[in-house]
Amino acid sequence: MLKRVLETEVMDTREEAVGYDTMDHSEVNRVFVGDFLAAATEIGVDLDEQTVIDLGTGTAQIPIELCQRHSTVRVVAVDAALHMLAVAKQNITDAGLLDRITLESVDAKGLTHADGTFQAVMSNSIVHHIPEPIDVLQQMWRVTASGGLIFIRDLMRPKDDATVTHLVDTYAADATDHQRQMLDDSLRAALSLEEIRELVTEVGGIAETVVATSDRHWTWMAKK
Repeated sequence: MLKRVLETEVMDTREEAVGYDTMDHSEVNRVFVGDFLAAATEIGVDLDEQTVIDLGTGTAQIPIELCQRHSTVRVVAVDAALHMLAVAKQNITDAGLLDRITLESVDAKGLTHADGTFQAVMSNSIVHHIPEPIDVLQQMWRVTASGGLIFIRDLMRPKDDATVTHLVDTYAADATDHQRQMLDDSLRAALSLEEIRELVTEVGGIAETVVATSDRHWTWMAKK
């Protein structure tokens, strides 16, 4: 297994924000939202008129996809990167969703929301940015209401350099050199399946609720 190599915790330059936003995440986002909605149905969480929190929202592509596929859900979209949030605001405006998606400049390791505020907590690809991921996992667990849904997906660290290269070539073949390097760095900063399972048990979850869901992702889906 490759040693974990941390990357920058907050991607907060204009170049990084625009570069991230222009990468084609459409299929990944579509699958994420579909799986999130299916998970809510499976565990019996009614999202009608409910507010979901999205941690590490980036440029708000996932909240937009969710609101386009669910007519009444609202989203609090959180990120610590101001340039990401600037692009997110424009994306939300263009999508006509300013009344349903609220942006917050907040560090996900220190949420100000009260315990049990949200019926659902979702996040795609924040965990690998955090040097000590237990900090953000504890916050996710804390702000989820009893009986609520936790749905977290992130990259899974490959076992060797060859696998990193294969994944970058497969999923960023047409990307710029900068975008390819961003994916390479993120894969190396990610947790292994065993590492994330251990951390989930530390915050009160069950290890087996974290599963590998693609060749490069793990997903934590649980009812609190």
